[in-house]
Amino acid sequence: MLDRTRPLAASARSGYNLARVRFEIILAPTAIRQLKALKPDVGRGVRDAIELHLRHEPTKVSRSRIKRLRGLERPQYRLRVDEVRVFYDVTETAVEVLAILSKEQAQGWLDEEATPSSSGGSGPSEG
Repeated sequence: MLDRTRPLAASARSGYNLARVRFEIILAPTAIRQLKALKPDVGRGVRDAIELHLRHEPTKVSRSRIKRLRGLERPQYRLRVDEVRVFYDVTETAVEVLAILSKEQAQGWLDEEATPSSSGGSGPSEG
């Protein structure tokens, strides 16, 4: 039974932080053009995924959705939305979306635009 006499703050000491940081999402001009070039339903899905996954926890990697790109300084991360790849960097307060590409275009873009890390490491195996 729930004890309604205790204030919520006193019972919320589980360590779960409800006040998550809200990141500003900034799209590079190229990313804006790439987003507009997508089919309307695909673009809507990408916008929704950016809002859902990057607004509060852009660095929370997962097996299938968000990947930290090793061996690169820029871009730092990749978000997978079906057959679309969103490449982005994260600062303390913002997520900068650099590119929004099809899966087929992703490796070519990384080969041309990515900045390798000076510390070495394995290269990006994007797909």
